Amino acid sequence: MWFFARDPVRDFPFELSPDPPEGGPPGPWVLHRGRKKATGSPVSIFVYDVKPGADEQTQVAKAAFKRLKTLRHPNILAYIDGLETDKCLHVVTEAVTPLGMYLKERAEAGGLKELELSWGLHQIVKALSFLVNDCSLIHNNICMAAVFVDRAGEWKLGGLDYMYSAQGNGGGPPRKGVPELEQYDPPELADGSGRAVREKWSADMWRLGCLIWEVFNGPLPRAAALRNPGKIPKSLVPHYCELVGANPKVRPNPARFLQNCRAPGGFMNNRFVETNLFLEEIQIKEPAEKQKFFQELSKSLDSFPEDFCRHRVLPQLLTAFEFGNAGAVVLTPLFKVGKFLNAEEYQQKIIPVVVKMFSSTDRAMRIRLLQQMEQFIQYLDEPTVNTQIFPHVVHGFLDTNPAIREQTVKSMLLLAPKLNEANLNVELMKHFARLQAKDEQGPIRCNTTVCLGKIGSYLNASTRHRVLTSAFSRATKDPFAPSRVAGVLGFAATHNLYSMNDCAHKILPVLCGLTVDPEKSVRDQAFKAIRSFLSKLESVSEDPTQLAEVEKDVHAASSPGMGGAAASWAGWAVTGVSSLTSKLIRAHPTAAPAEPNIPQRPTPEGLPALAPTLVPATSTTSGHWETQEESTDTVEDSNTADRWDDEDWGSLEEAESVLAQQEDWSIGGQASRGGQALPLHLQTSNVDPKSPESDWSSWEAEGSWEQGWQEPSPPEPPPEGTRPASEYNWGGSEPSDKGDPFAAMSARREAGIQLRPDSWGDDNWEGLETESRQGKAELARKKREERRREMEAKRAEKKAAKGPMKLGTRKLD
Repeated sequence: MWFFARDPVRDFPFELSPDPPEGGPPGPWVLHRGRKKATGSPVSIFVYDVKPGADEQTQVAKAAFKRLKTLRHPNILAYIDGLETDKCLHVVTEAVTPLGMYLKERAEAGGLKELELSWGLHQIVKALSFLVNDCSLIHNNICMAAVFVDRAGEWKLGGLDYMYSAQGNGGGPPRKGVPELEQYDPPELADGSGRAVREKWSADMWRLGCLIWEVFNGPLPRAAALRNPGKIPKSLVPHYCELVGANPKVRPNPARFLQNCRAPGGFMNNRFVETNLFLEEIQIKEPAEKQKFFQELSKSLDSFPEDFCRHRVLPQLLTAFEFGNAGAVVLTPLFKVGKFLNAEEYQQKIIPVVVKMFSSTDRAMRIRLLQQMEQFIQYLDEPTVNTQIFPHVVHGFLDTNPAIREQTVKSMLLLAPKLNEANLNVELMKHFARLQAKDEQGPIRCNTTVCLGKIGSYLNASTRHRVLTSAFSRATKDPFAPSRVAGVLGFAATHNLYSMNDCAHKILPVLCGLTVDPEKSVRDQAFKAIRSFLSKLESVSEDPTQLAEVEKDVHAASSPGMGGAAASWAGWAVTGVSSLTSKLIRAHPTAAPAEPNIPQRPTPEGLPALAPTLVPATSTTSGHWETQEESTDTVEDSNTADRWDDEDWGSLEEAESVLAQQEDWSIGGQASRGGQALPLHLQTSNVDPKSPESDWSSWEAEGSWEQGWQEPSPPEPPPEGTRPASEYNWGGSEPSDKGDPFAAMSARREAGIQLRPDSWGDDNWEGLETESRQGKAELARKKREERRREMEAKRAEKKAAKGPMKLGTRKLD
């Protein structure tokens, strides 16, 4: 039976890269790139080939192998695996690059910042302090070739070939036999004078001075060059001079050198070093300290190296969220670091955390996710959005916090292109219908209209036909002036989605009613939209062959391309929600403010009544809510009136100065502070919260498009006995023996016949205007009382007719 010897190198779980070697420290070691066979993760492999007649050098290499294997410190090159045979030695470490090569590459890319150099030197001195003070070991080889840099920019101390014990056991320092390393020896070793009496760290601190000189000035040509500091920073020069002093007794201990450099104004006293030191001890920090650290971290990330952010900060942020219960404070620095990642890394590291964050019940985290969605939405695929993101986001529509409701509405502009048919055309529209009709905050109703206009092109044809006209018509009757402006701008932004019949019979009548609106900004936008719609109708009237081209998008499928074109048709009516988000969450996390005081819309009987009647705590003008108008009003030429995309449809953004004066969303009698009136939308309202029976009767089923935004119903049949028009006496001398049927019809209608609640012609907005004049609270109470009496009468009638109900059954009214 034959036995074949196994090749240990072939069975080694790591393999060398085919790339040429990167060099290594002066001596027998050669540094190669490598990878782990099982996972492909990169490593560095130091290879030493055993040569005959080089026993002394082989013993030095084996001693270095043993030292590296047993020494564990964050600033010393990390040992992973090793292989020792009769022919070679393989030492596997973390993936690193020699410092000399790293500095050369960075110099070609613009050079290293002093922040990076200060932290790198801090790490080397800290490793040296560990060896000297904790292990009583002399490194004996501090130089540029003994320092390596990992992918995060962390400096690691290697080159342990010539290390020996400071206590004298095990013999003296080994002979180097490498001329390149002799220039780093201190002068007391060369002259053999009495100055050789020194501390155990004296020689290594001299070599540290040589390293500092080389980092800032390049390779050291000769020892005499150390007298000239060259490019060494001024804050480091005094401490450098202590290192290269001729008297070895004066050279400081590594620990004291660090302390001196970390003093106020010192070279290592900066935000970058402090951040790294905190990250090293983050596991033992108190939760309050971690919160403060992450809150301040995002301000400093812009000045930190990209590799440090990706490989040092990002893992700590992910760990803090996963296991440290850091909460929402990690979001801002997390997304800031995410900008340095490519698409694949973002999908692997950031997206799983984001998906998990959306399921959180922490309001602060939810609102920060919504505010920063623009930074990561492009990395979310459609299945993830529809199954894991959207079901959690829609809960924000029902939140009692108005800031969360507002941000949820705004986020739909980013999510809409990725939503499926059911979520976009059914689920989202239900929530929008409820918000536009029943939300007590005028700005949120306004923003719902704005968002609907911007995502209208993503809806399918049937949903557009059923929703858009009714939704924007409803917005034009909103008591909140910016909502009415948003309704007009919504019509204009989606002009290509309406048929000519809809423009003539549905849209223009609504816009014409706004020409006598109390707010001038509403009137201006209404006139502008009317001129454009009329121009469009006139062009089709002049040339009917254009009808097919004009209506090509009416019945077309959703067209995502239009979303970008309509993205700037109107700004968000922020009105203080976003600017007060942090204060709102901090001070009033569950407050549900009531409807603010708003100008009542008088009946258009006479133009002098156009001035709004305000009911502020003190004098407040409606100018807070006026949109930004063009600097010069010019008469539009009829030839250019139909250029929709060139029109300046205004903006609903409010001035920053107004937002800065707003205090909070809390109500309850605090109409003003210190005698100053709050902006109009923040004033306390005397209207009770709406109830299902009191208002918005057209929405009998909450959020239902079928009963909220529908096509107008067919006309009601005339009352029985009504004669045709041909049989009516239209002014003849013969008296009629029958009563006037039109008068009777009018009387019957006044007595109780009303239009359907979802009829477009009236849209049941009379109730809203009546309540605005008489007081919604009183009308709501009357309606509830009337409804209660009707229900009691019905129950009594059914009970008398059918007797008592059988046991175990339930009778529905």
